[in-house]
Amino acid sequence: MDALPSKPGPWLVLSSGGEDGAFGAGLLNGLNASGKRPEYSVVTGVSAGSLIAPFAFAGSAYDDALRSAFTNITAADVFEAGATPESFVDTWPLKQLLAKEVTPALLADIATQHRAGRRLFIITTNLDAQRSVIWNMGAIAAHGGDDALNLFRTVLLASSSIPGAFPPALIEVESNGKRFAEMHVDGGVGGQFFLAPAALMSPMSDYRLPATQLYVVVNSGLAPDFEVVRQSTPSILTQSVGLAVQVDTRLMLDRAFVVAKRSNVGFNVASIPPTFNAPSRGPFDTEYMRALFQTGYDLGNSATPFSAEPPRYPGSSATQSVDPEKAGATR
Repeated sequence: MDALPSKPGPWLVLSSGGEDGAFGAGLLNGLNASGKRPEYSVVTGVSAGSLIAPFAFAGSAYDDALRSAFTNITAADVFEAGATPESFVDTWPLKQLLAKEVTPALLADIATQHRAGRRLFIITTNLDAQRSVIWNMGAIAAHGGDDALNLFRTVLLASSSIPGAFPPALIEVESNGKRFAEMHVDGGVGGQFFLAPAALMSPMSDYRLPATQLYVVVNSGLAPDFEVVRQSTPSILTQSVGLAVQVDTRLMLDRAFVVAKRSNVGFNVASIPPTFNAPSRGPFDTEYMRALFQTGYDLGNSATPFSAEPPRYPGSSATQSVDPEKAGATR
């Protein structure tokens, strides 16, 4: 509560989504091109959203960097095949990419915006404490120096570290005079996006958001997409996790909508349109991400980039059984 801006303004909330973060990056670029992108008083990011948030917070001068980050990246820029004791793959390439993109100049610009009263929050999950952690990234940037820069990069790495798939990030802390390393992983473990602590989002709470408008960018599709799942561990895990993320995102959107209405705050949400059907040849497929970036850009540059209510749940026709012979591609 003490970390929030003293004056209300529009909030931008960026969700998880992996390579689908290209949608949010495109949307923000499109909003800027249309002249509809406000200066957000609060920006929050989880997982893929955490990699968009610093650029969105720093301003439109970083739109080209945001575009490049989500249209030129490949799987080799994110991970190296080969298991570690903690994960299926090693993410040293992502660590190097963050060192390249999160520069001292970017940190200085974020610190300037923080001192002007705006706030940037990134979420990680502390596995040791089994709770989400809200990092006040502007305050870290304002601290300055190499320690701040390294911590800033580590928090971004942690927030996008999918448990099991990617190694966790270890963050040095001190408590009761003792130093030790906390284990932090993907912020999406505690929720696909972050608006306020769970206690304040409760239907029993009377908390009112100190915002003028709420903009939620969902870096995923929310409509079921029938695919025959191969009988293999990776395919079953991928489909199951994808379904769990969809359900969690919808539930969180419903809660955010209620909190916004309770607070008399305008609610706005954008998600990947059901019409988007570009094929993906694997994780961080550049052609797929460029197509998704363009879809987000076109939506952001359109007359109605946001909906005033959460996407409707699929109707009975969408839940009927589908003939696998007519279902299209399999995994």
